[in-house]
Amino acid sequence: MRLSLRFVLPLLLVLAGIAYAVAPLVDRMTLRWFVRDIEIRAELIANTIHGPLLEQLAAGKKAKTSEFFNRILQDERLYAIGYCATTTAPMLASRTLPAEVTCASLQRWKAPGEQLLSGARGLLHVAVLPVNTDTPAVTDTTTETDTTTPTTTAAGHLVLVHDMSFMTRRSEETKRYLFYVFMALAAAVSLITVVVAQLSWRGWMAGMQALLRGEGLLRRPEVSPQSSLPGFKPIARDLQRLIKELESENRARDESQLTWSPDTLRTILHGELRGEDVIVVSNREPYIHQRRGEMVEVQRPASGLVTALEPIMRACSGTWIAHGSGSADQEVVDSHDRIAVPPEHPAYQIRRVWLTPEEEAGYYYGFSNEGMWPLCHIAHVRPIFRSSDWAQYVAVNRKFAQAVVKESKTRNPIVLVQDYHFALLPKMIRDELPDATIISFWHIPWPNPESFAICPWREEILAGMLGSSIMGFHTQFHCNNFVDTVDRFLEARVDRESFDVSFGGKMTAVRRYPISIEWPPEPALLKKSVPECRSEIRSRNGLPQEHKLGIGVDRLDYTKGILERFRSIERLLELNPDWIGRFTFVQIAAPTRSSIDEYQHHEAQVRALAARINARFDRRGPPPIVLKVEQHATPQVYEYFRASDLCFVSSLHDGMNLVAKEFVAARDDERGVLILSEFTGAARELPESLIVNPYDSDQCAAALHLALSMPDLEQRDRMRLMRGLVAEFNVFRWAGRMLLDAASKRKRRRLVGKPERAD
Repeated sequence: MRLSLRFVLPLLLVLAGIAYAVAPLVDRMTLRWFVRDIEIRAELIANTIHGPLLEQLAAGKKAKTSEFFNRILQDERLYAIGYCATTTAPMLASRTLPAEVTCASLQRWKAPGEQLLSGARGLLHVAVLPVNTDTPAVTDTTTETDTTTPTTTAAGHLVLVHDMSFMTRRSEETKRYLFYVFMALAAAVSLITVVVAQLSWRGWMAGMQALLRGEGLLRRPEVSPQSSLPGFKPIARDLQRLIKELESENRARDESQLTWSPDTLRTILHGELRGEDVIVVSNREPYIHQRRGEMVEVQRPASGLVTALEPIMRACSGTWIAHGSGSADQEVVDSHDRIAVPPEHPAYQIRRVWLTPEEEAGYYYGFSNEGMWPLCHIAHVRPIFRSSDWAQYVAVNRKFAQAVVKESKTRNPIVLVQDYHFALLPKMIRDELPDATIISFWHIPWPNPESFAICPWREEILAGMLGSSIMGFHTQFHCNNFVDTVDRFLEARVDRESFDVSFGGKMTAVRRYPISIEWPPEPALLKKSVPECRSEIRSRNGLPQEHKLGIGVDRLDYTKGILERFRSIERLLELNPDWIGRFTFVQIAAPTRSSIDEYQHHEAQVRALAARINARFDRRGPPPIVLKVEQHATPQVYEYFRASDLCFVSSLHDGMNLVAKEFVAARDDERGVLILSEFTGAARELPESLIVNPYDSDQCAAALHLALSMPDLEQRDRMRLMRGLVAEFNVFRWAGRMLLDAASKRKRRRLVGKPERAD
């Protein structure tokens, strides 16, 4: 006990000394914090009374200004308030204003570190803030963004004096708190030290006694009960392995969620998935080789699917199986129909599948895009189903399944099946490779059961999709629709709590994976500055430099709401004629599926409507709509994104819509406004955009007007929030979540020693 006291008492004294030594530092830090807090409060008060004060001064009610100030002084921390029109004018102030604060001495109180004043009640803080009056907007041609900005002129200065006596009370409370904390810490440390010392002493004495008795030198150590039961060794090893795998899985999940990047995906593949080969299957290939005279040109198609998956394949390597549709595709592949891409830095292989004109017409244009596309989008276009198209759809799906089997390096590859072109493919792969982990992702919406019932081969399509280990959709709403459809048309067991479907002895997990884009964008896409893009794009389109510009980037598809978008622009010019000649909307519309009658008709409608609106509002100035029905490379699209004041996405029904996220990613200047249809999956992720119903022309016109007149500060706040979300939930997170779920399934299957089956 005496030994403990000899140790504890000096420790208490030392910690008490430290507490008092730290107290002055705490006082200085507390003073800085309170001064900063008071400065913020002063700005808030000044902004609040700015308008009423100017109104009273403008009305010549200077006599009532003191009464106005006295009402404001009900705040217990606000000691006095005053107003100086000029440095020579008399001070309009409350009765409590210190004599040292005058209009002539304002410069003194503006100097950093000179705002503190000793008063009768203790320490006072003096804040001097300008009172500005707005003047009409002028065009500022010297700024980077060439925008129209308002100017302000000073109407005087507002003086706010805060009572800081509360700081003394807080400082004393802080000192007492520090003293008690250090005393408690000293007691706890002392107690723990004494206990440890006692235990160590006893253990050392027991060891010496055993050594003197010869134990440990002449006797063998006792055998543990576990080691005497050899039958339990396999179970122990299995448990240790299971614990190690579970710890590895949780550790990988936690670490990978810190920053989603290509390196994160590589870690998942090489660690969680043990480096097994990854195969992607899609109709569209990420690189197309086209013959241009004597040259072969490499193109990257404008596709949301390619935009999302191509960075993943660069990160993960593997094989991408796709339809070879380019005019020079067959010239550049090897004897196994493969080619390494990207051309500049090969990172993975494309395995091309060749289709006959009959197969392409039936499988792609027929069943996929005249049948499944309008059926799933519910865009008021009648789906067309033909038995001949269905036969080609089945044959092409089987051809791709054979390619997957040939390209698989093992019996259990990871296969990512993409989109509605391959609804039958998962089951076909499962039949050939029962141990494969198949992740299918449906990039378009999934309709409700009543709409899907239109399809004559609905049971076959659902059964094919349920060959997947994981079936992914953009939104939970689409997951709900799919599960409802399965429950309606198949003899399957549906668990609506876990969203697992048991069918044919196999279990399929139905999951939500909101797709996104690569983050950060490639540096080459942001190489040109925003002012440079604004200037070049306006010059390229014959527009004045101060002209307001909107942008839309879509395939020329009837689901994208281009007609509705143009009608909204027309309504804007009807309701707000001031925008005529001052605002132009550039619509980039990439031609698509031009052999289908519905798409030919839609293109004719789009061209006719744009021409009619331009003719109607022709005032010998820039046209309201500039329609560009042509392909644009990604760098060109990003130039338009960076040059525009707003981006309008008016899809009538969409899975996610990556154009919205690309616009946000392009705006590193934190300017620009996104107008987004409520019928896109992106609307659920980007609520800071202006959400509209594209069928409501008046609402869309109001959103356009709001976007064109939105202050820079509000644009910045909205864009910062959206950029933060796109950065966190990027395409690597989308792929990583699917791959992590696939890894969990594979580990579960290994533990039970057989393929995963439904109970």
